[in-house]
Amino acid sequence: MNSNKTIRIGTRDSELALWQAHTVQKKLNDLGYTTEIIAVKSQGDIILDKPLYELGITGIFTKTLDIAMINGQVDIAVHSMKDVPTALPIGIVQAAVLERANTLDILVHKGNLDFLEENGTIATGSLRRQAQWLNKYPNHIVVDLRGNVNTRMQKLNESDWNGAVFAAAGLERINLKPTDFINLDWMIPAPAQGAMVVVAMGNNDFILDAVSQLNDVETEICTYIERQFLKTLEGGCTAPIGALARYCELEDTFVFKGALLAIDGKEKLEIEKIVPVEEWKKLGFLCAQEILEKGGAELMQTIKESLKK
Repeated sequence: MNSNKTIRIGTRDSELALWQAHTVQKKLNDLGYTTEIIAVKSQGDIILDKPLYELGITGIFTKTLDIAMINGQVDIAVHSMKDVPTALPIGIVQAAVLERANTLDILVHKGNLDFLEENGTIATGSLRRQAQWLNKYPNHIVVDLRGNVNTRMQKLNESDWNGAVFAAAGLERINLKPTDFINLDWMIPAPAQGAMVVVAMGNNDFILDAVSQLNDVETEICTYIERQFLKTLEGGCTAPIGALARYCELEDTFVFKGALLAIDGKEKLEIEKIVPVEEWKKLGFLCAQEILEKGGAELMQTIKESLKK
């Protein structure tokens, strides 16, 4: 099987990104491959003073690694799948999706929860989390919070905010999940939240063969459904969209939940569908079409216009 080629694993240099890269490295090493990790700083980590959507780039966290891969400096890149644009650059392919971790968003708070009944200030850099929070707590204020997980946790501790919203998986992976948190099971996660993806050049058979052994089919299908929903709705712009697909073994079905919200949370279009297992291929697309027909097209237009301002 094994040529003596070293697989060069590209990653961002945050603690979480490195954890993900080391996880992939260990799995490849266990299969008998030789690997090395190459850490690269991304623009998304460098420019912290602007909200992500203002930077006007989808894939700000993945772009630097894409370029390193196209230039032949790294062979594969490991990402949180929710950060990866639905359309990959020409020549780059999805090589494996690893088994999914916790999909939930959590609220990390500072002890007292009275603010949930009254006025509160919550921090998040995500339009999706902001919109869902304001939909449930319209009298709250949501402030922007950027940076890697460690930076965001530190900013929360130094602030007078009541709490901040994080992906549970990220905090769990690097043991940063505090005792004061609430599972936000009412919040629909980002498409592919909790999943890690490995991308590679589509013409490198040795690499694709190696990495394909890490693929988890159930996670691959669920994230495909969620990302298809996202892609059909937004067509390349950022919008408050949540999506979660699950396989139900007992019934042999896929259960899908999706939502599109106005940025201020005042409007919310939701869909829930259960389909037999063989109907998964168009599930995300059909659910998105239904949302677009129920007022989603107009809502997307409004979102695009407000983000241009």
